[in-house]
Amino acid sequence: MEKGILYPVGTPIGNLKDISLRALQVLKQVNLIACEDTRHTRKLLAHYDIHTSLTSFYEQNQFKKTPYLIRCLKAGENIALVSNAGMPGISDPGSPLIKEAVKEGIKIVPIPGPTALISGLVASGLPTESFIFEGFLGRRKAERARKLRELKDEKRTIILYEAPHRIRKILPEIRKIMGDRYIAIGRELTKKFEEIIRGKVSQVEAVFEKKLPRGEFTVVIEGKH
Repeated sequence: MEKGILYPVGTPIGNLKDISLRALQVLKQVNLIACEDTRHTRKLLAHYDIHTSLTSFYEQNQFKKTPYLIRCLKAGENIALVSNAGMPGISDPGSPLIKEAVKEGIKIVPIPGPTALISGLVASGLPTESFIFEGFLGRRKAERARKLRELKDEKRTIILYEAPHRIRKILPEIRKIMGDRYIAIGRELTKKFEEIIRGKVSQVEAVFEKKLPRGEFTVVIEGKH
């Protein structure tokens, strides 16, 4: 029996119009969509009148669910893999399934789409020729400090993701360990209240002392000169 194809599909990071015609076609035609949150993905599918079956595939169940999805692929089913926003596997579930599919000789066809790290980088005003993406720094202060010390002497532009409830904590940590260098923070990228705040770390700190952080953040930090 011919094996199915696994399609990692890029989906909007906010604005529902940021999805390709190819992605919509794949989401309509596959047998199953493995998604991070079925409720979230249903809103996207409903907007485009797509009725493909869904199965949950999130951080806590991805290792348990991977064998089931591999069996489906081996049985000839085509599966789309999506996260709540952006490309699956980039600070989102997906990597274990893709790794196992490669091991099993299953064809992987990526369907490109939006990603917050690139959108934040190109709007930052910082060098784009060479950069490093580190995802989330971590929940614990000691973990964040360790990673920041590792990045302190990095000459490339540094890109991080951060949650709204931690952004006020990490800015003084960045300034203390890495110095008061230039930084750009993209908030709610592609959404109605999109905002990009640029300046020295201390200047950005002052902004968030006056306003409550809301939304998801992409943090772009100047490399060491």
